[in-house]
Amino acid sequence: MIKYIGSKRALLTHILSAVASVAAPGATVADLFSGTARVGHALKGAGYRVLSNDHNAFAHTLATCYVQADAERWAEPARRILAELQAVPPRAGWFTETYCVAARYLTPENGAKVEAIRDAIAGLGAEPELEAILLTSLLEAADRVDSTAGLQMAYMKQWAARAKNPLTLRLPALLPRPAAGACAAFCGEAETVAATLDCDVAYLDPPYNQHSYLRNYHVWETLVRWDRPEVYGIANKRTDCRTRLSAFNSRPGIGPALARTIAALRCPTLVVSFNDEGYLGRAALEAMLAGRGHVQVIEIPYGRYVGAKIGIHNPQGVKVGTVGRLTNVEYLFVASAERLALPPMAAA
Repeated sequence: MIKYIGSKRALLTHILSAVASVAAPGATVADLFSGTARVGHALKGAGYRVLSNDHNAFAHTLATCYVQADAERWAEPARRILAELQAVPPRAGWFTETYCVAARYLTPENGAKVEAIRDAIAGLGAEPELEAILLTSLLEAADRVDSTAGLQMAYMKQWAARAKNPLTLRLPALLPRPAAGACAAFCGEAETVAATLDCDVAYLDPPYNQHSYLRNYHVWETLVRWDRPEVYGIANKRTDCRTRLSAFNSRPGIGPALARTIAALRCPTLVVSFNDEGYLGRAALEAMLAGRGHVQVIEIPYGRYVGAKIGIHNPQGVKVGTVGRLTNVEYLFVASAERLALPPMAAA
C-alpha cells in the first residue's frame, strides 16, 4: 500500500484487538476516514463486513479496491489486464510535464509510463471495481518509484535511488468476500455518510491537526481524477487544495465536526483513534464520547513519521532546527453502553 502519514500499519494488531473485544464475529464495522484502506482491508480479512468512507477520490479508489472488490470476482481479470497495461509504451504529456519536469515527483521516464497507462485505463471503460483495482496498482507502482520523503508537499532536490527503478504494476492484495456479506466503499463527508450507515461498530481515525491529506497526496488525487487541474507553487499542488478545506484540519473546527459525526452514528459502539499531537486532548475526547456510555482508553507509544525525524529545514534545504521528540502516543478510545474487557495493552 502507498506511503502515508498517519498510516496505521504499525497499529493494526492493536486496532483489530480493540474491535474484536467489542464486535461479534461477522459484525458490520464502519471506517469513516479510510485513508489508504489499510484498516478496512485488515478488518475485511478478519471476517467483518466493512463499510469504508473517505472524501478524497484517491482514498475512495483504494477502499473500492481493498474493501469493496472481492478477489474471487476480480483477481484473474485484473491480472490479465495489468499484464497488458505493463506493455503499453510510454507517452509523455500534461502529467509528465507537470509532475516530472516542472516538478520532480517521478522521473520523466516513469512519468511517461504512468501517463500512458492512466490513459489506457481511462479508455477501457471498466466496471468501477475493476477500474479501482487497476488504478490502485498504478498508484502503488508510482509510489514505489517516487522521489519524496513520503509527502507531496515537496520533492527531493536529487532523485531518490528508488526513483530510478522502472515502474512495475502488481496485482493488489485483494481479499475474498467475507461470509458476513458484501463490503462497500463510499466517497463523502464523514458526518453526512455517518447518518446513512447501519453498523455494529464505527471506527473513526480523523485528521487530527493542520495537515491536509489532499495537499499531502495531491498528485495521487490528480492521477485518479485525471482532470488536468490548474496548479500552483513549486510543488504544483491542485488549486482546489486551497478551497476543499476540512473542518478536521482546523483547531476551532475539529471539535464541533467530530462531535456532529459521532452524534450522527447509529451504532452501539465506537472505536476512535487519535494522536497526542492532535488539536484535541485526551480529556476533551473522553468528554465528547461520554454520552455513549463507558469510555475506556488504550495508550500506544508510536514512532513519528519519517519527515518529523529528519529535522527542521528552511526553503533552501538547510537544517535550522531539531525535532523535540521521536515518539508519540496513539490513543484508542472505546465507547460502549457496557463496560468491556479490553485487550491487555495499556488500558487506562
